[in-house]
Amino acid sequence: MAHFFLSETLDTGPVPVSEGSTVSVTGAEAKHAVTVSRVRPGETLLLGNGAGLVLDVTVLTAAPAELVVRVDAVTRTPAATPRIVLVQALAKGDRDELAVQAATELGIDGVVPWAASRSVARWEGPKVAKGQARWAAIVREASKQSIRPWLPAVSPLTTTKQLAVLAASTRMLLLEPTASARLTSIGSPADDRDIVLVVGPEGGIAASELDILEQAGAIRVRLGDTVLRTSTAGPAAVAILNAALGRW
Repeated sequence: MAHFFLSETLDTGPVPVSEGSTVSVTGAEAKHAVTVSRVRPGETLLLGNGAGLVLDVTVLTAAPAELVVRVDAVTRTPAATPRIVLVQALAKGDRDELAVQAATELGIDGVVPWAASRSVARWEGPKVAKGQARWAAIVREASKQSIRPWLPAVSPLTTTKQLAVLAASTRMLLLEPTASARLTSIGSPADDRDIVLVVGPEGGIAASELDILEQAGAIRVRLGDTVLRTSTAGPAAVAILNAALGRW
C-alpha cells in the first residue's frame, strides 16, 4: 500500500496544485516521511490536504526538514452529503478512543466527544484540551492509514444540552438497545441534514438524557437483539449507514 501523508497547507495559494507542479512538504509530516517511513528520491506516494485533495507524487528530494515532490496526478473528492457525525460518550480505558479510530477508518465525517451523565471518564480542567487533541491525533492517524481524502473534525467537549440544540438541525439517531425501531429500518434521508449517531457510555444513555434529546427531535434506534460495547456500537452503525447511503 502506498504511503499517505497529510499536509493541510497544500493547495492554499492563489494557483491550485496541478499535474507536473512541484510541492514542498515541511514540518512533522516531512520528518515522519524521511526518518520513520524512510521515503527516498524516486519513490512514489500519496499526499493529501485533508480537504478532498489527493496527489499521486514522485519524491524528488528527501530531507527531514523538507520533502520535495513532483505531482503526477491530481484527484479532488467532494465532501460527502449527508455527513455522518459520531457523538461518542467518554468511556473508561481506551474504549472511546477505539470507537473513534474505527469509525474514522469506516468513513465518519465528524466526531463529537460527549460528557454523558454515566461517563466514568471525565475531561476536566487541562484534560479538556488534552482530550480533544488526543482524539484529533487518533482521527488523523486513522485517516492516513485508510487513505481518506477528508480529515474529520473533532469538536470540543459537548454537553447533553448542547446536543439537544444540535438535534434540532440534524437527523439525530440515539443508539439504544431497548428501542423498538431498528437502524436498518430507518429510511433514506429526504434532505441533506447531517446524520448524527449518539453512542452512550458503558452504562448506556440515561433516561433523562434520552428524554431531553427526543424532545429536541432525536430518534431512538437499535442495532439488533444484542448489546454492543460503547467501542463497537458506533462503528457498527457507521457501516450500516455506509451501505444504506450507497457509500459502500
